[in-house]
Amino acid sequence: MKEKPIVRFAPSPTGELHLGGARTALFNYLYAKKNNGKFFLRIEDTDAQRSKQEFVDQICNSLKWIGLDWDEPIIYQSQNQSMHHAYIQTLLKEKNAYRCFCSQNELKIERESAQKSKIPFQYSGECKNISNDEIKKKLNNAELYCIRIKIPEGETSFNDGVYGSIKVNNKDIDDFIIQRSDGSPTYNLSNVTDDLFMNINTVIRGEDHLTNTSKQIIIYKLLSQVIPKFVHLPMILSSNGQRLSKRHGATGVEEYKNMGYFPESLLNYLLLLGWSSSSDKEIYLIDEMVNEFSFEGVVKKGAIFDDKKLNWVSGQHLTIKPSNDFLKLIYEINSNWGKGESEEYLIKVIDLLKSRVRSITDMISYSGYFFNDPDVFDKNAMNKSWSNNETNIFLEKYYNLLNDLQDWSISSLAQHLKEFSKTENISIGKIIHPIRVAVSGYGVGPSLYDLMVLIKKKIVLRRIKYAIDNFPIGL
Repeated sequence: MKEKPIVRFAPSPTGELHLGGARTALFNYLYAKKNNGKFFLRIEDTDAQRSKQEFVDQICNSLKWIGLDWDEPIIYQSQNQSMHHAYIQTLLKEKNAYRCFCSQNELKIERESAQKSKIPFQYSGECKNISNDEIKKKLNNAELYCIRIKIPEGETSFNDGVYGSIKVNNKDIDDFIIQRSDGSPTYNLSNVTDDLFMNINTVIRGEDHLTNTSKQIIIYKLLSQVIPKFVHLPMILSSNGQRLSKRHGATGVEEYKNMGYFPESLLNYLLLLGWSSSSDKEIYLIDEMVNEFSFEGVVKKGAIFDDKKLNWVSGQHLTIKPSNDFLKLIYEINSNWGKGESEEYLIKVIDLLKSRVRSITDMISYSGYFFNDPDVFDKNAMNKSWSNNETNIFLEKYYNLLNDLQDWSISSLAQHLKEFSKTENISIGKIIHPIRVAVSGYGVGPSLYDLMVLIKKKIVLRRIKYAIDNFPIGL
């Protein structure tokens, strides 16, 4: 019987949940759910100076917002320190680790010597073979020490779920520190200990942890414990190939929430960063992601973050999102949106705009003309459609005829404009574009006839009359 995966997402609460972390959480979640496993959340909060409760809350809220809820209560690494120390003592007792009394100055000299020789620095192992009597003497003198793992001879290898067979010569691995001189356990020791405590059998994380994996496997072996399966994911990179960071724009999940993206949109895009299905399908809801996900679809090279692709994905989700749900999400950001209008009217506004926007905030920003006469007009659109007074002449003729139109329907408006353009011997575009600017303030938007019918005849005529009297600006 195939073992059900037990996975974990283990962020440090030293900042907000960034996109790379969210994608790691997503791939853990999908793998667990696809295989009827468990997805746990562990907060690695042993850095007392940098860890903050506000970041714990933010990470949890962001995960829940994108729909990645975890199984069982959160594990806090800081609550496991007695267990960390117990494992360290086991390693010491079995002589698989040793106390290192070398001072910072002595280590500095070793580093400088390595630099001069142009070789990677590795601790010399000066304290590896000191006698028990000398250790007692140093302890009695209260000399500071750290604890280092004793790297065994040979080779450390594992089969990564994405990168395949990986082998490391143990000669290339330093006798790394597992307990600092202040008594605190280091990352590699704590990580292994916590995974053992949580019965984690599959570790899915970024490829920046590859160097840690060989060290952690050594710890597993020295503790005679079962080694989990490891899967390393490609990094998320900016357009210039560098690791994604703040200087490349928004990188946090909460930032995208505040910008008005749907959680489904962001989650879908994170799936596509470094993964693709065997089909051409790109738009997924969470259940579809679970059904299709496999590590075979994960690519080995870094995934380039592309705002245009994100916005395209977001636009696809906006189109399929029920307008009632859309309205609820708008109210979460701006409870005064469309205040005074009926819900039926607001739903119609959403129906007209949702295929043309990328986020909820876009909807809020671009929908003002459905509620108020525009007071700002797109300059580029003005220059293209209303460059001189000639536009006013034929628009005033159209306005007078429109004023007498009785059937204010989409088909009637379309036929009326077609007949007017034929009579005046001008293209329909010469009328449509300036009317759109007059009615909405923009050069692009939903169907003009749909817009005119929705905001009603009186308002349309008022806005056109204002434009005739005041445009073109500056002439």
